Amino acid sequence: MNIAFLASHGGSNMQAIIDAVKNGQLKANPVVVISNNSESKALQRAKSEGIPHYHLSAKTHSNPERLEQAILDVLTDHQTDLVILAGYMKKISKRVLDVFQGKILNIHPALLPKFGGQGMYGSRVHEAVLAAGEKESGVTVHLVDEHYDHGATLAQRKVPVLDGDTADTLAERVLKEEHKIYAETIGKIIAGEIKL
Repeated sequence: MNIAFLASHGGSNMQAIIDAVKNGQLKANPVVVISNNSESKALQRAKSEGIPHYHLSAKTHSNPERLEQAILDVLTDHQTDLVILAGYMKKISKRVLDVFQGKILNIHPALLPKFGGQGMYGSRVHEAVLAAGEKESGVTVHLVDEHYDHGATLAQRKVPVLDGDTADTLAERVLKEEHKIYAETIGKIIAGEIKL
């Protein structure tokens, strides 16, 4: 299965998936990385892994429709089967959603539907979990649709909220689980255990 990544910043989840491929845990082929940030570590990771990589953003394409088409062209040119969002901070366009219906995955650092939606990303999620006095948080892998953090849930894993947790300590524990569950979920899709 050919997998493509869309990432905006560090791409640590992307790296965890690439590592799972390299160590034989995941039978997939990372074919391309697209970032809307020319300075992203995700692009540097792609380069060092020898994966084709592109910076596509409003800076490269001022016309939004041309940008959508450019992203679509790169995905189709690399014969993408599955699109993996790894901290991609842009909403996926309707055109891309239509072509890759049910084939775009995202990971969210909370137990959706709690603590999701527009503006809920990174430390904001963990701060909201702590402010609500939750006893557990976790990770959700879900399909992407036209709404933020809304598509069908494919996998979840719970992470306890500990006394004295800060947004940083909780984020660190959640991220460890993200790095495991994302590759595991892709593996189950490839094996046919999860039907898209």
